[in-house]
Amino acid sequence: MTEPLLVIDRLSIGFSSRKGDIPAVEAFSLSISAGEAVGLVGESGCGKSTVALGILRDLGPSGRITGGTIRFRGRDLGQLPAAELRRIRGNEIAMVYQEPTASLNPAMRIGRQLMEVPILHRRASRAEARALAEAMVADVGLPDPARILNAYPHQLSGGQQQRIVIAMALMSRPDLLILDEPTTALDVTVEAAIIDLIRGLGRKYGTALLFISHNLGLIGEVCDRICVMYSGEAVERGPVRQVFERMRHPYTQALFRSIPRPGSDKTTGRLETIPGSFLMPQDRPRGCNFAPRCAHAVAGLCDATEIAMRPVPDPTTRQSGHETRCLRFEEIDWQSRATRPANAPQGEVGPPVLTVTDLRKHYEVSSGGLFGPRRRALLRANESVSFEARTAETLAIVGESGCGKSTLARVLLGLETATAGKVLLDGHELQNTPVQKRKRRTVADLQMVFQNPFDTLNPAQRVGRQILRALEVFGIGKTGRARRERMFELLDLVGLPRDFADRMPRQLSGGQKQRVGIARAFAGNARIVVADEPVSALDVSVQAAVTDLLMEIQRAHRTTLIFISHDLSIVRYLADRVMVMYLGHVVEIGPASAVFAPPYHPYTEALLSAVPVPDTRVEKTRIVLEGELPSAMNPPPGCPFQTRCRWAQRVPGNLCSRELPPMVELGPGHSILCHLPPETLGEMEPVFRSAAE
Repeated sequence: MTEPLLVIDRLSIGFSSRKGDIPAVEAFSLSISAGEAVGLVGESGCGKSTVALGILRDLGPSGRITGGTIRFRGRDLGQLPAAELRRIRGNEIAMVYQEPTASLNPAMRIGRQLMEVPILHRRASRAEARALAEAMVADVGLPDPARILNAYPHQLSGGQQQRIVIAMALMSRPDLLILDEPTTALDVTVEAAIIDLIRGLGRKYGTALLFISHNLGLIGEVCDRICVMYSGEAVERGPVRQVFERMRHPYTQALFRSIPRPGSDKTTGRLETIPGSFLMPQDRPRGCNFAPRCAHAVAGLCDATEIAMRPVPDPTTRQSGHETRCLRFEEIDWQSRATRPANAPQGEVGPPVLTVTDLRKHYEVSSGGLFGPRRRALLRANESVSFEARTAETLAIVGESGCGKSTLARVLLGLETATAGKVLLDGHELQNTPVQKRKRRTVADLQMVFQNPFDTLNPAQRVGRQILRALEVFGIGKTGRARRERMFELLDLVGLPRDFADRMPRQLSGGQKQRVGIARAFAGNARIVVADEPVSALDVSVQAAVTDLLMEIQRAHRTTLIFISHDLSIVRYLADRVMVMYLGHVVEIGPASAVFAPPYHPYTEALLSAVPVPDTRVEKTRIVLEGELPSAMNPPPGCPFQTRCRWAQRVPGNLCSRELPPMVELGPGHSILCHLPPETLGEMEPVFRSAAE
């Protein structure tokens, strides 16, 4: 047999620091054949991106390869001279990074940036480079290539920018394409389109893919094989179907069990979290790195010596393409689950505490004025939004970026004032009262947990001081001693040790920082908490822990939770009711069980179809939305979704493009904004089905 395209053999990578060398990757091995797609998964800090940068030998001044080899087409990349490496990078091996804006020059037109690749690597003429750029822009599914090539990066959406970065990586027809979390910053609908694009281009050009992600569902949809990393080493690898159906490492199983599956919710059982915390590289134990967090670890065995990868025979073929770094995989009962305390009763949902009626938020924007007339336009961020949030319930708000979710949150919290409509808290109007003019009790009652825990804490203040400051602002505690005791109670509430009060934010993990943010939000005994994408920046195992924490606090304090997210799997798990927004409008609202079952609003159907599912037993209807979300400054007439709706032609008289649909009630408390007749809605089938059906 010929050697695979890429062979990584016992690769070790270290970084120098003031405290000594830090071993980021240890004895890591992986191979990728031509045309194959391999997924690399694991928690943040496990070494996934370090492996990718090691392949490119782009580790910076402090990083170096300390052992092992990386062979590409039979050549040892560690021994190649710098000039040869420059020829390979971007030509034979290309990389797509997580954040597209970091890969594009904001001062250069898209066409010039794309043309650089064939000009530098193929010595193509400008005319040839331009023609190739236009062809590639069309290949990645962008309309009007000539207009796109003349645009600057800021004139494109996030999904369009990521498509351009992928096009740039493929311009030289590389043999290997490395994708490092290429869809993390994108909406679930854009993510689905990008995934289809990556799979199609991989097949078209025969490009091998190394797909780095913490999303197991995406790995299942894109990849042929999977490699699971933990603390710098591979712990399991093999064909995707074999690993998904017969995982044989406790860490892999723990990752899968921390993800909500279709049909599960908070009433059927809690998400399983991984006990303990991720160890820093310099603190790795002897033997199995995962042993300190593993329920199956045996002292004197798992911590005795280095553990090598072992073959896992397939029960039908007895082949060994599946491997695990576990000494006990043949003894473990993989169907058993650790005994966990049952969920506390949800408690009855109470009366409405927050009522929003016909809320509108418009912004006046202007352009021009320097060399021509100033033009004014109206950006309609929210249009006729109406809903109630009830005591002790979780109302989830979902939709793509730009649909108006975060604008609505800002109006509720007083960071913006409404253009029209009403926001009532216990019957008192808030829509025109900015936060600085609201009563202290009102501010304490309505609090927010933000998306990025790294940006919401003051890096110069200790954790305890930041919580104490919130208590002082809300007037909680008559003395400093009382406030300090309350601060410790809040740390207890979010499951953090009390000695964390003396830590600086930089000493905390992402999940721990988010817990501090939650403690601060509840410092004033908040009655309503708006959580804006509170787990999207966290690993799946940490997501599970933070989600369960929010549920526990809600049950104990009967808090109303308004949960804003584009992740419908986590929404399905925790929401009592769901409100779907599109282009500033509420297009569907109702109980979660009703919203996630047919008949759907066509937009809800497309959102559900875009959710990646890490389960080979579940089949999914594939619906990829064509086109981008229209601009809120120039919304389409009639139904806001009609330009992307696959059902619009079923409505007679071209009604969707002429009239805004009415809110139609489908069941108790369940309504959709749609012109579809009842008989057509009745034809809708479930998006998710068991493979046996």
